[in-house]
Order: sequence, then structure tokens, then C-alpha cells
Amino acid sequence: MGMEGIWFTELETPGLVLGLKLKKVIHQEKTSYQSLAIVETEVYGKALILDETVQTTLGDEYFYHEMIVHVPLHTHPFPQRILVIGGGDGGSIREVVKYPQVKEAVLVEIDERVVVNALEHLPELSSGLKDPRVKIVFADGISYVAEQEEAFDVIIVDSTDPIGPAAGLFSPEFYRNVFKALAPEGIFVSQTGSPLFAQELLKKIHKELRTIFPITRLYLTTVPTYPGGWWSFTLGSKKHDPLEVNHGQSRVPTRFYTPAIHRGAFNLPPFIKEFLNEG
Repeated sequence: MGMEGIWFTELETPGLVLGLKLKKVIHQEKTSYQSLAIVETEVYGKALILDETVQTTLGDEYFYHEMIVHVPLHTHPFPQRILVIGGGDGGSIREVVKYPQVKEAVLVEIDERVVVNALEHLPELSSGLKDPRVKIVFADGISYVAEQEEAFDVIIVDSTDPIGPAAGLFSPEFYRNVFKALAPEGIFVSQTGSPLFAQELLKKIHKELRTIFPITRLYLTTVPTYPGGWWSFTLGSKKHDPLEVNHGQSRVPTRFYTPAIHRGAFNLPPFIKEFLNEG
């Protein structure tokens, strides 16, 4: 990436490429953890790219951020303390602070430069980071969670793929620590990759969470810039079932999420139930 009017290509799987035509490169740098670029694409507007992988674009980010946040926050009857791990762009926090009952939202991001650049170049995503209820901690999410006990109502893992620094966010030990860090009615959600290309990972996560949480559910959304355009989240809950939500509580403004979409997201096609052994 250097010249303008060129194509950025991401090898999404060994056999699949995402190509985005760039209007311009706004910023690029090598942080202590990864390479970072903020670009303007022709089709999806501004995008954040980490280690040559598209993390989020303004054109389709709300399909992802609204679903990772509003599904658990509408499932919990009174979410007051929220933890977001990763998500230094601020998109998830922006959705969390829409809830008046939220008293504290903690963002734990390992790479400070992601937050600094999002605040400077991606105000559409990062505006919520300036909310007085938000506390930003620059640390490793795995060790942060290990130190918490019954501290949060909702824990959201808005991480990169399970390679490199994020690999430990998909381990059984981490999930057990998350369970311990959640209050008695707590809910956990993690992004868990593509239902087309990450089936082994999904199967493994689902199996592990079922041994830890009384309620484990997989749900889906569409994210055009992610591999295959289809994405999964896995939810673990101590008490409240996302399928039995009373949507009468205060609704927050959204662009994608609705109560009907919430319910529909859990309607899994037979082939997914099959590999999850839920059929």
C-alpha cells in the first residue's frame, strides 16, 4: 500500500481474496504489536487494517458491532458493568454507551496505537470512547480477565482472528476465567469467525462453552468484508436465554439490529446444527 487509486487485497483464506479499491491511504505505521493502516476505500468508506487484514469499515461495521453488543445487552435485564476486550476502534463501546443503565464500560485493548488512531481518524467509530463512563485499559485481555471476580454483567470479546496475540482468547482456560469474572446473571459473547471457513474452531468453542455455561448459543450476522460475508458469535450465559428476551425494555437507536433480527439470528441452518452436533 502506498500509491493511491490502487487495490488493497487481503488473502482471507488460502483460496479466497478480498479486493478493495482505495481512494487514499490516510495513515500507516508499525506499532509494537502489528502493522496498522487506515485507508479510504471506494465502496465501504474508511477502513482499519491490522496486519494486512480488514478489521472494520464504516460501510459495514454496524452489521457487526450492533450484533455483538445488542444481543447480550438486550438479553441481560439490567446490564450495568460491561467489559469489552479488543475493539480498540471503539465501535463496540459506541453501542454499549447507548444504554442509560450502563454505569461503567471498560475497554481492554493491548495496542494503544489502535485507540489513538481511531480517535484521530475514525470518529464515527470512536466517539463513545470519550463517554465519562468508559475506562480504557491498555493491557492483555487474558491476564486482565484472570484477575476479575464477579465483576461484570456482560463480557464481549471483540478480537482479531485466533492467531497471534488473540489466540489465547479462544482457550478453555480463558473461558473459565470469563465465567468467574461474570456476575451471577452474567453473559459472555465472542466473535467466533466464519460458519463456512471456521467450522472446526466453532465446533471446539461450542463444545468447551457448553461444559462451562448453562446456556450456550451460536448466532449469525452478515459482514460483507469478512471472509465469505457471513459471521458467527458465540454466547454463553449463566442465567438468561437470548431466545426468551422480553424486548419491552428501553430500545436504543440502531441501524441494523431489531428484536426480529435478534430472534432470527439464532435460527441456524441444518448444516451448522449438524457440525455443532445440535441437530
